[in-house]
Amino acid sequence: MTVAVIEFRLYASWVHSLKEKRMIVKSLLAQLQNRFHVSAAETGEQDTHQIIVIGIAAIVPHNAMADSLMDEISAFVENSTDAQILDERRELR
Repeated sequence: MTVAVIEFRLYASWVHSLKEKRMIVKSLLAQLQNRFHVSAAETGEQDTHQIIVIGIAAIVPHNAMADSLMDEISAFVENSTDAQILDERRELR
């Protein structure tokens, strides 16, 4: 059993309020959870309007499946939001 953890740091230049940011984050988290059946949450920079930090975790049977899942999630995040990906960190435990 392997735990795959991936964290994204996104920059949304058009966001000017926490309410706007919250709408984007809630939508993205719901899409990730529904599509990939993973745990996802906003994990940092919650008081900063234009920076979004999202953490995602999933339990998978082996490392190859973890790598594949993280690649799919990364592509999904890149294609499903207009926010720029500043950083992506991956970890297998």
